[in-house]
Amino acid sequence: MAEKIYHLGAKALLGNGRGQFLVLKVNQAHFKGPKGHDYWDIPGGRVLDGDTIEETLLREVAEETGLSSLVSCTPLDTVVSPIEIPLGDGRTAGLVLTIYTCETPQHHADIRLSAEHTAFAWVSKDEAAELLAHKYPASFTEKVRALRP
Repeated sequence: MAEKIYHLGAKALLGNGRGQFLVLKVNQAHFKGPKGHDYWDIPGGRVLDGDTIEETLLREVAEETGLSSLVSCTPLDTVVSPIEIPLGDGRTAGLVLTIYTCETPQHHADIRLSAEHTAFAWVSKDEAAELLAHKYPASFTEKVRALRP
């Protein structure tokens, strides 16, 4: 039996300083493999060879939202996602996601989405936890609900 393959990802739970968090609606048409139901996620992506988690986090947030600076990024959790990525040879890779809480500077109100997403919303911590439950385990969404505003 072959060992399971996992990819490491870095994700940012972005706060706006007003008790709201940024969620992004995934554009299923943009990705390879079977298409499922639309779901919400937070900005981030897989760590590339030679990159650190922090470099990945900053790069992916900039690519997916247009936000080029973050403040006070703090590790929140590391989880195994129930979503798997097709590798193209019939196998799939699991996702291990390192998630940080970060604040955006107040003047960054304009979000510019990449082709990976179709919509965004600033939502309360409870709404974020509910919307993220498709991709993230309950242990993570409980941490989101427990965050201080």
